Parts: sequence; structure tokens; C-alpha cells
Amino acid sequence: MFPYPQLERHEIIDKMNRFGSARQPFLFIIDFKAEKGFVIPEPDIQSDYIRFGISPEEQNNYTNNQVFKWDLHPVSKTDYATRFNFVADQIHKGNSFLVNLTQPTEVETNLTTEDFFNIGRAKYKLWLKNKFTVLSPETFVKIRNNKIFSYPMKGTIDATIPNAEKIILDDPKEKAEHATIVDLIRNDLSMVAENVTVTKYRYIDKIKTNKGGLLQVSSEIRGDLPEEFEQHLGDILFKLLPAGSVSGAPKPKTVEIIETVENYERGFYTGIFGWFDGTSLDSAVMIRYIEQKDEKLIFKSGGGITFQSDVDKEYAELIQKVYVPLH
Repeated sequence: MFPYPQLERHEIIDKMNRFGSARQPFLFIIDFKAEKGFVIPEPDIQSDYIRFGISPEEQNNYTNNQVFKWDLHPVSKTDYATRFNFVADQIHKGNSFLVNLTQPTEVETNLTTEDFFNIGRAKYKLWLKNKFTVLSPETFVKIRNNKIFSYPMKGTIDATIPNAEKIILDDPKEKAEHATIVDLIRNDLSMVAENVTVTKYRYIDKIKTNKGGLLQVSSEIRGDLPEEFEQHLGDILFKLLPAGSVSGAPKPKTVEIIETVENYERGFYTGIFGWFDGTSLDSAVMIRYIEQKDEKLIFKSGGGITFQSDVDKEYAELIQKVYVPLH
């Protein structure tokens, strides 16, 4: 039995504020809707039930020499197209200009969620026993020295394509989608910080996966937090949820569209998790997410839809993102 009680929104905020005020290190895990989650202080974290790693320096030394089964059963293209068309219609009606549409893919494999935690290499790793594994490349926010940083990630391409970096950086649809998310995150940070600026714009991250290499496009945004921000950690983070890069813009209406069209519960997928060490905080968007559901493993993935999106390309991207980042 999982030993940690699942908390409601107000309980999470209260605990984060109290632990922050006391400079007490803690782990936090929050679902996509920002309605439930876990807040676990450092002495209470049990490795039999939860394991996590944050930043490349904390990677384990596990070497993956195992060939594993990886058979995918995604939603049909017809089913996806129906959902895509609904989103496109909402965009054309002016109800949104960017919707992150996701879907579940059943994965047949000979490995467990714990195995994937062990063999995966990611900036942010999280395993909850009998629940899920996250192997995320995407930072939600970092806080250090009274500054808050965000690194929205939008734009993915197969690294083996000739001139892949130039193609992704020059693509008009990708440019527009990335600009929209950067603007959204900048506005979000402005609710909790001052002097918010974009300090790096559209740089390339390289990721190695079990299906080959990928390039992903990120930006850096930063702002200044007030003194004694630690007393308000819960309030600060919840003002920023759900994460803009995995919802869309404008956020409230877009989340309504997502709940209508996806026809499944994201749960903790595209929520956030992170660690406060007593002075600084680092957190991730929970993507590259493998969920255990009875005897099945479900991988959840998706991408941003704009008025320039093509259904064939978006369906291919949904499947392309079903991967495990490897050592």
C-alpha cells in the first residue's frame, strides 16, 4: 500500500508554505488540474515507494545493456483526426490560439516502470511504486537567489533529418507556437515576480532516445521574487499552474477545450514535481510519462495545435514522443 496520503489543493499550498517558511527540504508532486498531489518532507521519503533525481549531476550510474520490447498501440489516426478537427474548429472560432492535445498510447514491453526509471537518462526523474515513472527533459521553474527561472520547451524534430536544426528553427508554425508559449510563460511569471525578461530565445536541446535522437527547442525566462518568498512557495507555484507549455493559451478557456476533447484523464501527466532544498527550488513538467494501469503500461504524449497545424504531422509527433530517453 502506498504510504503517503494524497492531499487536496489547499492542503498542498499550506504544507508548501509551512515547509518553505521553516526552510524544511521537501518533495512535491502536483497533478495537471492542480487539484491533488503529495508534499513529503525529506526525512519521510522512502526509496521503496518513491525515487527521484533532479539535474544531470544526480544521474545514477546504471548502464543499460538490455534490449527491451517496445510495441506501441496508439489511438487510431481516425480517432485522433476527430479530436484534432474539434481543436482546429475552436481555434478558428477564436476560443484559443494554441491547444496542447494529448492522448494515451498503450505500450507492450518486458520492463517495469521501475526499470524505466533505472535505464532512463533525463534531467528530471520520478518513480512512484505501482503508479508511474517520469523521465522529463522540461523544467517548470527554478528558484535561486530570489530569482525565478522558466524554460518553456516547444518544437521537436528527428535529429537524423538533414539540416534538422535549421528546419525546426525556420518553420513558421514552430516559430509561432514557441512565441505564444514564451509570451504566456512571461505573463505567468509576471504574476509572481518583477523585472520578467526573456534571457535566451529558441535554443536547441539534444535528446537521445530508444528510437534515435531528437532536437527540442527551448527558451529561458527569468524574474525577481520578493524577499522571504519561501513563506509563499505554495501560493507562488499554484498561481503558475497548470503549466502553459502543456496546456495552451489563453489558459483558462484552453483547459476547458482540453477537458472536452481529450476524453481521458491526464491525472499526474503534465502536472509538476520538484524539490525544495531549504533555500532553492527546482521543478519539472511531468512529460515523458509512463503510467501503470493494472497490468498495462500507458504512455501519454501530445503536441501543440495552432491554426497552422497539419493533422498528419501532429499525429506523427504524438507517436514520435512515445520514447524512453536513454544513457
